[in-house]
Amino acid sequence: MPNRESVERLIQLVENEQTVQAMQEFYADEATMQENNQPPRAGLPHLLEHEQQVLGKFKAIHTQPVDAFFIDGDRVVIHWIFDFTTHDGRRFRLDELAYQTWSGDKIVRERFYYDPAPQWISG
Repeated sequence: MPNRESVERLIQLVENEQTVQAMQEFYADEATMQENNQPPRAGLPHLLEHEQQVLGKFKAIHTQPVDAFFIDGDRVVIHWIFDFTTHDGRRFRLDELAYQTWSGDKIVRERFYYDPAPQWISG
């Protein structure tokens, strides 16, 4: 079961653009991730490879400070807001909820809920 300090540490790493380190520290070897209704990805090596591919597709990804997260037993929900900058300078926002299931101090299942249409940011 996760404790508040572990969840806050995970959030801190992601907010500091250390997502890969957060995954290495907090995801179980057999963890799965799922985007909305897409099929889940499985296994930490595959999850890390996918994350590296996503990071490489953008000039920058900025995580806004988390304003809410909830812990209920082995379940955690985090409200993430990410601002993406494409290589040509366009920007869009992803506002999502991450629903996690933890086993001990590791995430074993995570599913993301968000509107898949980009929310373009002007300026």
